Amino acid sequence: MLDDNERVLDTKLVASILACGIMSFAGVVVETAMNVAFPALMREFSIDTATVQWVTTAYLLVLTCIVPISAFLKRRFRMKSLFIVAICLFIAGTVICAAAPEFSFIIVGRVVQAIGTGVALPLMFNIIIEQAPLKRIGFMMGLGTLITAIAPAVGPSFGGFVIGIWGWRMIFIVLLPFLILAFILGVWAIRQSSAITRTHFDVPQFLLLSASFFCLVFAMSSASTAGWASIQVLGLLAACIVCLIAFCFLSEKSSQPLIHIGIFRTRKFTLSSFYVVLMQMIVLALGYLIPYYGQVVLNLSEFDAGCLLVPGCIVGAILAPLGGRILDRMGSKRPLLFGAIVQLVAMLYFWVFGFGDRAWLIALVYVLIPISQGFSMANSMTNGLSYLPNDSKTDGNAVFQTFQQLGGALGTAVATSVVNSAQEINADLVAGTLFGTQSALGVLLGLSVIALICMLGIFIGHKHTN
Repeated sequence: MLDDNERVLDTKLVASILACGIMSFAGVVVETAMNVAFPALMREFSIDTATVQWVTTAYLLVLTCIVPISAFLKRRFRMKSLFIVAICLFIAGTVICAAAPEFSFIIVGRVVQAIGTGVALPLMFNIIIEQAPLKRIGFMMGLGTLITAIAPAVGPSFGGFVIGIWGWRMIFIVLLPFLILAFILGVWAIRQSSAITRTHFDVPQFLLLSASFFCLVFAMSSASTAGWASIQVLGLLAACIVCLIAFCFLSEKSSQPLIHIGIFRTRKFTLSSFYVVLMQMIVLALGYLIPYYGQVVLNLSEFDAGCLLVPGCIVGAILAPLGGRILDRMGSKRPLLFGAIVQLVAMLYFWVFGFGDRAWLIALVYVLIPISQGFSMANSMTNGLSYLPNDSKTDGNAVFQTFQQLGGALGTAVATSVVNSAQEINADLVAGTLFGTQSALGVLLGLSVIALICMLGIFIGHKHTN
């Protein structure tokens, strides 16, 4: 890792971050755009809500499984080589989705995209951690987050507009020129700032960790059809716990673990990572619930339903680097607690009053969620990493990126599962969606309370260990 006097905020550093960020941007754009496309996909391929949500869940699940090995990949391979492989995979997945003759091909394409993004996303933040001037770390982490924060602002309205004129396939085709630009930028700008070592890749650890994530997400998704107390769901949750315990055991015994789980002994880092999971669950769940509610209950077009998220996402994109600058200047406590409280206020309003029948009010209240993101998401990662010694920050980054994707997968799976369960027991689609949405909002309110508790726990006995 570079010393502070060797760190320079130059054109190549910004271009490196941008190149990796474009892939993350593209992944989130497709994710949020396809949420708007759910009804169209359901009609074209004759599938239900529980099935169509795998367009998002499969992507996030595979992404969650790939991100944990980012620490190993960074130690073993050059950054530029990793980027080239990642961008080529993402382009291949995009082409598969655009040409998909059946729904299963979309899932395959999204899985290939997820592998590429799973390599590129941690790479972007590793570049920031290793190469950005230490006094600008908060701002640069905010800039990295900004790249992906812009995507939700573009995705819903972009998806609705494109679907209305050309159909959902054009969503993927439009990405290709941007991916080619990212390829050119990355090949030119990405630099190596750390030594390469020949480390061992522990396959059993990877399989156990991946299996635990798969069981957890699949359990949440299966609950809509099998029931939350069914043998299938409880069995999957039990399998998740067993696999996770086995992974931790092997990791502790290994001299070269995929992730040094000892970092979880740092309480403030652990609480920061839990907050990121909960925040991402809430954000991705609302990213599904609001456009879907707009189309089914309010009878809005794809474009109009997607636009419900746009004002909030634009505000969040603007605040992402601003929140980082506030952390750089004022410390972490005030922006993080402010973000957690704003999120709770927004979810409390949605749970008490529901989404209602006024689209403009949904969009207005939703603005509070991206405000919370802007002040607390990237700052929670920056603050959490600050409690770790320098030689553990790569593992910490891998954990944050993994938990962020896992939270997104769980949020989408839980929200669609709750809504689909309500639709299954109610013959009226609108009535079922209303009841399911209100139930899902209650779950998200509970998660918001837990998130605030985690944040308060971080600042009890506030003291850095590095």
